[in-house]
Amino acid sequence: MSIPNTTSDLLAALRPSSAALPESRIVTVFNHGRNKPGLIPLWAGEGDLPTPAFIAEAASRALLGGDTFYTYQRGIPELREAIAAYHTRHYGRPFSAENFFVTGGGMQAIQLAFQMTVGAGDEVLVPTPAWPNFRGAAEIQGARITSVPMQLEPTGWRLDLDQLFAAAGPRTRAIVINSPANPSGWTASQGDLAAILAFARQRGLWIIADEIYHRFHFAGGLAPSLQHLIEPEDRVLFAETFSKNWAMTGWRIGWLQAPVALGQVIENLTQYNTSGVAPFMQRGAIAALDEGDAFIDGQVARARQGLEIVTKALAPLNSVRYVAPAGAFYAFFGLDGVTDSLAAALRIVDEAGVGLAPGVAFGDGADPYFRVCFLRSPEQLSEAMQRLSRWISRRAS
Repeated sequence: MSIPNTTSDLLAALRPSSAALPESRIVTVFNHGRNKPGLIPLWAGEGDLPTPAFIAEAASRALLGGDTFYTYQRGIPELREAIAAYHTRHYGRPFSAENFFVTGGGMQAIQLAFQMTVGAGDEVLVPTPAWPNFRGAAEIQGARITSVPMQLEPTGWRLDLDQLFAAAGPRTRAIVINSPANPSGWTASQGDLAAILAFARQRGLWIIADEIYHRFHFAGGLAPSLQHLIEPEDRVLFAETFSKNWAMTGWRIGWLQAPVALGQVIENLTQYNTSGVAPFMQRGAIAALDEGDAFIDGQVARARQGLEIVTKALAPLNSVRYVAPAGAFYAFFGLDGVTDSLAAALRIVDEAGVGLAPGVAFGDGADPYFRVCFLRSPEQLSEAMQRLSRWISRRAS
């Protein structure tokens, strides 16, 4: 007769790299405040606009038309062509559809990148503060994250390239570069990106590049990009998503850009992970790329307005450490005296009616900080910042 498993028995029988994954601290706050009446949620990395009708209608037509069968693992050809055309339009050089692979959101693109490049005992360099899913995706593979802390200076967050390069050891396999960055808004210069690429080439390292906020660049135009620097066979993998630009976070559709030589490997991994993305969703994504530039321009304008509202509220507060971000759509501010940002975020939910992401979610050195998503309606954001300012002022008095 077998002995029933206890909870601890079941957990102990799992792969350690899966069982040891931490709960998302962002989700902890989200779950705490999810049903609180009147709460203004600024914790998630998304705006408050629904997907535009022209995108939803294209997907609906395909769904109702029966486009519901198994499809290409790499993505339908029309969508891959549309992604290539989008890049050609914005980066001013030709791109081939053969470099693009449709994924179940940007998160799956990151998972595929790590599945191809790292394994047990390998190391990945990640500048912090950083989106926590980079760590999770690498550690699921058995790899270890080496954090490279950035510094908040009067001009904004700064990555010390000498410190980044010195952190690379014999087991280092990849560098994650997220620019413009979530949560800090740090944006690499073209010179920084060139130096990082040169170092990666010299050491034979992969770069996993997350440039999904490339349109949200407050100096104007696109943010500096590795797209202007890479050669066809460079070891650079770009994880991209439809989520942010086109208000499609719930759709879970994105793409991976990779050297053509990796195509069959990516197709195989897609088959064994998800077997592809629903074809009717891909039809909606084509509409987003072909018809959505004006919507993105509106999103960026909305983010600029949100940035002004947040900066006006935070700048006068003496206990706040904050510099306006160069890109993305987050304000990342520190609060003097905070030693447990998760506990403080839960209090802010209860006492101010505002949902923030706690800094502890974003890695080494980020615990005293909080992330505010400012891609919101001006009216709602203004009310949220008034509530938050009052809470901070009461705490300091």
